[in-house]
Amino acid sequence: MKKPQSLLRQLGVVALIIVLYFGNDYLRGHDPAGPSERGSLPPAQQSADAPASTGANTGSARDVAADDTALIGRAFTEQRSDVWVQASGEVIRTLADDNEGSRHQRFLIRLSNGITILIAHNIDLAPRIPLGRGDEVEFRGEYEWNDKGGVIHWTHHDPRGRKQGGWITHRQKKYE
Repeated sequence: MKKPQSLLRQLGVVALIIVLYFGNDYLRGHDPAGPSERGSLPPAQQSADAPASTGANTGSARDVAADDTALIGRAFTEQRSDVWVQASGEVIRTLADDNEGSRHQRFLIRLSNGITILIAHNIDLAPRIPLGRGDEVEFRGEYEWNDKGGVIHWTHHDPRGRKQGGWITHRQKKYE
């Protein structure tokens, strides 16, 4: 016969899993083809977003206040992709550019939750960022899952003006 404490612990774990799975308003119902292209954000944050980027450095409440580190952690755990996120992290390594097709500046960052992700920043559409190891960056982009932590891309304006696009901020300068 199991001890009551062991049974309570197991029930607690099951309850936590159910809450995380069914209560996940951020990831549930994300529709990348939806009208706003920002389906992964809760409605309050969608309305705080600025209109589609014009290349100008115009901040918004979403630009300043968001931290989707926990959302990235859930997307990684649940192997989710096509999730728009905004967070910050420390550059732990700069990598060689990816010159296949559109050119991308690549670097690894560590988030505050310990996850390491690759940033693939399109330098055909946005300026190169003068980065070094230990630098802090804030970013907005689209998370794509992989078994190494994931990739953030779309850290630039949308050249067709169809969606808001993303950006990277480094030393108070926004690259989009």
